Amino acid sequence: MINIDIICFSHLRWNFVFQRPQHLLSRFARNRRVFFVEEPVFNANENHMEITIDDTHTVCIVVPHIKPGLHEEEITHAQQFLLDNMLTSMHINKYMLWYYSPMALGYTDHLAPELIIYDCMDELSAFKFASPLVVLREQKLLQKADVVFTGGQSLYEAKKHLHNNIYLFPSSIDKAHFNRARFPLPAPVDQASIPHPRIGYYGVLDERLDVNMLKELAALRPDWQFILVGPVVKIDPAELPQRNNIHYLGSKQYSELPNYLSGWDIAMMPFALNESTRYISPTKTPEYLAGGKPVISTPIKDVITPYEENGLVHIAATPALFMAAAEAILTKTGYEEWLANVDRFLSGISWEQTWQNMEALIERTIENKLNAKSKAHNYV
Repeated sequence: MINIDIICFSHLRWNFVFQRPQHLLSRFARNRRVFFVEEPVFNANENHMEITIDDTHTVCIVVPHIKPGLHEEEITHAQQFLLDNMLTSMHINKYMLWYYSPMALGYTDHLAPELIIYDCMDELSAFKFASPLVVLREQKLLQKADVVFTGGQSLYEAKKHLHNNIYLFPSSIDKAHFNRARFPLPAPVDQASIPHPRIGYYGVLDERLDVNMLKELAALRPDWQFILVGPVVKIDPAELPQRNNIHYLGSKQYSELPNYLSGWDIAMMPFALNESTRYISPTKTPEYLAGGKPVISTPIKDVITPYEENGLVHIAATPALFMAAAEAILTKTGYEEWLANVDRFLSGISWEQTWQNMEALIERTIENKLNAKSKAHNYV
């Protein structure tokens, strides 16, 4: 296994938001080379592949730079050519293909890997501006994949009948990182002067955000401060509600998140209920909890089960229910008992454990594949 590299194809950029791919692949890179291939950038005079090393000095970040103005078929051919050259120049001989984006099949279908892994962390076909080819490409990827992981219970239920070697690996956590938020930390400059109570959210601000909920809450409780940390993507920033008690602090580094979380009274997940949120399993749920912050979420299925069902998270479908939950939280009644329940629930959850379990399944799948080849050869 150590000599088998991983080539990952992702719709997310490595340095965008630190989440599931980064947590997992930085750990897989302890034992083997990992190449994280991003979607192309159309800014080149001549097509070329840019390869850099991430901040942890473990993962190779690969960005195809392609000439603008090419047709779809020319773009696919360019990506395939650059990828093939990378395999040669980087001496990549034995390798696994790890997919987050089924769309990458368009230029990787010719490769001969030792193993194909599909880590399905989102229902990409439901996202804004998704290619109409996503569904067909995913069907093909599920046929080709040797092992499939899903990032949440809802996704697992939707996909489990489509593959015979599929496993649920829901959102996990780096507890040590977020436990720091339970204690006073240096206040970020852009948050320090915001009054309490503070109700905060960090994450991408896109079509999944319930802007109407946020707008109504801010209007109903002008004495509460709503803090949103994260980049605005795929929506017009002008669509975001503007009030004196709504604070958009922009994108932050993963290392900074505990400092923001530490200064909140409540963490929120005001997700809209639409196709793009039907299968989400927010990684921020266990992160908020590890930081010791009570959480209020709209009724997302993978938040209700298991978090609300275990008494760890408040669910609020309307602004009135949200306000009632927040008012109860702010009394601090039962906080210590709640926190003890949180710690019991999170005790067996970590990205480290997720990585180890995935590693074991990958090794077993490769072993089974080799045994099947050996039996077929002996039979012949």
